[in-house]
Amino acid sequence: MQTNPTKPSPTACAVRDTGATLLTLSGLAAAFGAASCCGLPFLLATIGVSSVWLVGIATLAAPHRPLLLAVAAACLVAGAVLLWRRQPAIACATGAVRSKPAVRGMTLIGLVAGLALLTIGYLYA
Repeated sequence: MQTNPTKPSPTACAVRDTGATLLTLSGLAAAFGAASCCGLPFLLATIGVSSVWLVGIATLAAPHRPLLLAVAAACLVAGAVLLWRRQPAIACATGAVRSKPAVRGMTLIGLVAGLALLTIGYLYA
């Protein structure tokens, strides 16, 4: 059985989208951890929302804040690069698992939210 080298495999199309989404979620979680000790409680108190529930997360995350900032930045950049370099749907093989525009949009929203949390976590140290 001979494969066509010009067309990517169906699994290659699915992995790119999954990788961007997973990296975005990882970056969002790390940015949330970095922002939970200082910036996020301040921001939530500014808009009148209680931030008492962040005490447990902040206690665990505060000693690891520089590492969380670095991991969040790396994951968000890698997720953005994978999302940006995604091949057009036409290049995927027939019958491949392709991401829906909603998944791409939610990944983009996650990247923006992660960037906002990363900025808050860095500025309000």
